Amino acid sequence: MPGGRLTHEERREIAEGLVGGLTYTEIAVRLDRPVSTVTREVARNGGPAAYRADTAHRATVGRARRSRQGPAPAAPAVDDAAHGHDPGAVRELEEQFTAMMVGTGLPRMTARVLTSLYVTDGGSLTATELAERLQVSPASISKAVGELEQQELIRREREPGRRRDRYVIDADAWFRGWMASARQNAMLADFARRSARTLGAATPAGTRMQDIGDFFEHVGRTMIRAAEEWRQERDTGRTSRSAPS
Repeated sequence: MPGGRLTHEERREIAEGLVGGLTYTEIAVRLDRPVSTVTREVARNGGPAAYRADTAHRATVGRARRSRQGPAPAAPAVDDAAHGHDPGAVRELEEQFTAMMVGTGLPRMTARVLTSLYVTDGGSLTATELAERLQVSPASISKAVGELEQQELIRREREPGRRRDRYVIDADAWFRGWMASARQNAMLADFARRSARTLGAATPAGTRMQDIGDFFEHVGRTMIRAAEEWRQERDTGRTSRSAPS
């Protein structure tokens, strides 16, 4: 299996594979490279939707040139080692998690912030800590956390006795995000049905909008039911585990 940096031609093959709908594993097999190499390459260069071979190659050449000119300021230490985590494994996990989140439609910086909160044992970071950890500007963090708050994937807490907020990820984060999506589906269903009445239920356009409304209403109900069942099962499991034997 070859080592060393990816060549320009290999990056073109990665780009072609992504456009063709190949998985990271399939692309790695074609290149005879580790899957982690492909995952890191795509994650650090815009994610699967935005990856461009020429842009990625120029960026890599630029990073190599800067490294020869002198080391960049070291990223701040995180609590990985303190909790027994392998820092290298954590970094690879972060890159893979970020790439997956970008694949779901999140902007790259938003995905990086969400990933940082998930892999941090404390489950919370301030805007300053996020900016230092990711080596980006506070403005970039502000935009990312705003989007995550809007989707209810994180929540904000004011530190006691201090004038700064912490951004928190908890066990109910995906539940809240899922329920927010369900509410959006309900709004889409209501809008589509009102549109059907406006267009006329007997017209092709009206029928089309009615079908859309029926679909989103069904999906919304199913999402809510599934989320509530999950939370009930989780709470039941926690109760049984905490009960004395």
